[in-house]
Amino acid sequence: MAPQSSTQLDTVRRLLGECTLFRGLDPSGRDELMSRARVRQFAAGDTIFLMGSPGDSLMAVLSGRVRISMTSPEGKEIVLTVLEAGEHFGEIALLDGKERTADATALTACSLAVLERRDVLSFLEHHPGAWLSIVEVLCTRLRNTDQHIAEIALLGLPARLAKAILRLLDAQDSNSSGLQIKTSQRALGNMVGASRESINKCLGEWQRQGIVRIDGTLISVTDNTALQRIAEAA
Repeated sequence: MAPQSSTQLDTVRRLLGECTLFRGLDPSGRDELMSRARVRQFAAGDTIFLMGSPGDSLMAVLSGRVRISMTSPEGKEIVLTVLEAGEHFGEIALLDGKERTADATALTACSLAVLERRDVLSFLEHHPGAWLSIVEVLCTRLRNTDQHIAEIALLGLPARLAKAILRLLDAQDSNSSGLQIKTSQRALGNMVGASRESINKCLGEWQRQGIVRIDGTLISVTDNTALQRIAEAA
């Protein structure tokens, strides 16, 4: 099922074209694949898919933010990444035909372009050159996962938290004003493997030092140099 309007189609074409996975395709090949996409809307907090569910589609974020996470049997959540517009997810289960390896949740209201597994595999069969982009994407994801695991295992909380905040700042829309992120302390704790209370204590200390300013769920970085020093500390 194709997108319903020419405006939606233009948005899908532009944003999917910016994805690393499709950037190397020639225009005709890209248009062929994107014509098969359908658009789905999710409200903030909606479950997009759960770990263990069938991996029958690839998704790209057209607008909004998506949280990729894993939850232990005891209910403890670890956030693997937060995806912004132009990024995609679900490619691992889509390629190997097995179950989803993580949960995907709409962090904000979001619009997603969905490509069905049968369409992607059919396209790749006729465009084998596209596999190189897929290998590059999977290697990048693996490196990022390795880095995340190493940070949780080896770094103290201040360094882990500083790195997480800097990554969130880097991932923001380039048109965003100021060094600000909007996220809960519990969500930050899930990202770095710490309790909300520990995050609150660390941020409170940074606020007293003039490194950040906290206003509810809004965190403003007032001394970016100091935050980078903390992130780089062994």
